[in-house]
Amino acid sequence: HIWLADAMAGPTPVSALIHAATMVTAGIFMMARLNGLFVHAEVTLTVVAILGTATAFIAACLALLQNDIKKILAYSTVSQLGFMAAAIGVKAFSTSLFHLYTHAFFKATLFLAAGALIHSLGGEQDILKMGGQRKKNQWNFISFLVGSLALAGIFPTSGFFSKDDILLRVYSAGELGKVLFAIL
Repeated sequence: HIWLADAMAGPTPVSALIHAATMVTAGIFMMARLNGLFVHAEVTLTVVAILGTATAFIAACLALLQNDIKKILAYSTVSQLGFMAAAIGVKAFSTSLFHLYTHAFFKATLFLAAGALIHSLGGEQDILKMGGQRKKNQWNFISFLVGSLALAGIFPTSGFFSKDDILLRVYSAGELGKVLFAIL
């Protein structure tokens, strides 16, 4: 979980590509495409669901402890990868891929908006020094708002449809699924 946040030292457009393209999501894509093998390994799927849920929870907590805007977004990406893995663990392979695609778009939006904000603030990345941007940077504010609503899974954004489907599939996966659902 550390390498991704550390990789955010580069230019923000590169960070957007890293998070939206296959570099970060290649493992999720591979597991979903290999679903024919995974369906025959129930114990492995259970482990994937538990580790995915733990990853989603821990990475979200780590994001809350950051002040660097790009690191917050990086830990958020790790959290979303945990959601995708949890979906794979309950055999919701297409749901996981759907969230992979929606995540690519809203996270790229967030990173590009972060880059524009950082640029407008002369390179400042500390969120504690970024107040009052709604009036100064209206278009950037709107971009962040749309991306944030999708990340949070608020209706009618793409994140709502993909994350709610993951939560529904996890909840429907028996007793363990209900526990994982509560954590997610």
